[in-house]
Amino acid sequence: MSYADVAFAVSYFATRLHTTPWDEADNGDRIKALAMGTRDIDRLDFAGSKAVSTQDNEFPRGQQTDVPDDIKIANCEIALALLDGVDPDQEYESIRMRSNNFVSVKTVYDTDAVPDHVLSRIASATAWAYLRPYLREPRNIRLDRVS
Repeated sequence: MSYADVAFAVSYFATRLHTTPWDEADNGDRIKALAMGTRDIDRLDFAGSKAVSTQDNEFPRGQQTDVPDDIKIANCEIALALLDGVDPDQEYESIRMRSNNFVSVKTVYDTDAVPDHVLSRIASATAWAYLRPYLREPRNIRLDRVS
């Protein structure tokens, strides 16, 4: 199950510019892109715990009863990027490249400044902006006492 269904995504994209990959995709590909986006979202380390421990996805969380709109929007943005041909694995692999030469053209990547969304294999920086507030602080350590 995806966080955003096609109806939510259609409504969201009706208010957004540059949605041609979504607009031109058939419903089957739209559903696949939303499902892939949901799987990518669910791999992240979110603060708190699932609302119900047996639920399939990471949201809702804690006392929430519904998936927040920010998560649905992030799901739509990832789906759009995937339909536009963004490959998170390829982007992740390319961060290791230090330089690339072709005749007189040279490309050098600053691997010390890799965007967090690329490291987390999220296909869209816009989606990352919606997801970031829900993530566990990476410098926090969670300890559980075992008796």
